Amino acid sequence: MCECCGQHDHESLYLPEVATVVATKPMTGRDRFFEFTLDGHDLGHLPGQFAELSIPGVGEAPISISSSPTKKGSFEMVIRNIGRVTAELHKLTPGQQIGLRGPFGTHFAMEEYTGKDLLFLAAGLGLPPLRSAINYAIDKRSNYGKIIILCGCTDPSQRLFIDEIETWKKNPSVIIMETVDRGDAAWKGNTGVITTLIPKVKDRINPANTKAFIVGPPVMYKFALLELKAIGFANADIIMSLERHMKCGVGKCGHCQINGVYVCREGPVFTYESITGLLEAL
Repeated sequence: MCECCGQHDHESLYLPEVATVVATKPMTGRDRFFEFTLDGHDLGHLPGQFAELSIPGVGEAPISISSSPTKKGSFEMVIRNIGRVTAELHKLTPGQQIGLRGPFGTHFAMEEYTGKDLLFLAAGLGLPPLRSAINYAIDKRSNYGKIIILCGCTDPSQRLFIDEIETWKKNPSVIIMETVDRGDAAWKGNTGVITTLIPKVKDRINPANTKAFIVGPPVMYKFALLELKAIGFANADIIMSLERHMKCGVGKCGHCQINGVYVCREGPVFTYESITGLLEAL
């Protein structure tokens, strides 16, 4: 980082530093949790940002940062095995090292939402990036009003951070509900897509004083937006993360470009107001 402006200097944009695996464990059949450290300093990220992880001779992949900046000494990620780089990342064990560039991108501006109620909608792999903002808000609980967390996934085997969700449920200052698209014989909770949870909590939501955060698969955004708009949310109060085909992280490769917008630089976090006229954003 540049000492005078706090931004990445030219060299740090392109030159990876070494990150060491501290711990790792499976979360689902294709998702794995990782904890990393850097030598002598914290990552210095903000909620909602991402970093580029690299393995020499294999490649590089952008991964959301799942831990809150309030967690010091290490940072956490959830990596889904979906290609060559992520398959190799899944083979890492504690003590092994990889390359890291970042953090990059815009963030959930939690510092601007003091006094606001917070509504989080996390579907599927949307929970890891939102977890950073959720834990930030919980760690700074007195700064915010109500905290409502709605989580959804396809089936019980795809649930992430199960133990942590149970801890959130025990917190009297947090309202949390889960659902799965399809239950199984053991599942006793809600069944249905995540938007079916919104009517269950709408009486507890004051849209005029609430910031809503949405992260999930593309198909979920349209229906979540319709539900939030129906209960009175303004476009400026709906915040989402669009991790659209990002590759380089610095706006050079063009993979994430939507018209003239580079998601890796001008995003991945946007307000709905800022992208309503942007074709193909959702």
